[in-house]
Amino acid sequence: MKRQIVHIDEELCNGCGACVTPCAEGAIQLVNGKAKVVSDSLCDGAGFCLAVCPTGALTIETREAAAFDEHAAEQLQQQRGTTYIAQHCHVCGAGEDKRVLLPCRTEGRSLWVCTRCLPALIHG
Repeated sequence: MKRQIVHIDEELCNGCGACVTPCAEGAIQLVNGKAKVVSDSLCDGAGFCLAVCPTGALTIETREAAAFDEHAAEQLQQQRGTTYIAQHCHVCGAGEDKRVLLPCRTEGRSLWVCTRCLPALIHG
């Protein structure tokens, strides 16, 4: 089936792992120091990982791919538990354990912002 899925340009990937946490389904993992989509069936194509990549290595492409397997993604989430790279708001420093965080791009950087600080960024 043709559908939208994340593509990672290995040449641009610096292996920072910032894209791993936003991929709640577990489709992206670090393999040999580079981010990889380990299974097309785990990628829902939502693209939450795109905004946090500091090098622009991630894009969404439409191509032939296995159907998204929601059940497999849920099982992987349970197995992973809380093993992830913790993110923090770049304005106030609050962690995702305290506030909802959203990815954003500013001044050529990919960062996280909490919902409390977001209005100030929007409205100045």
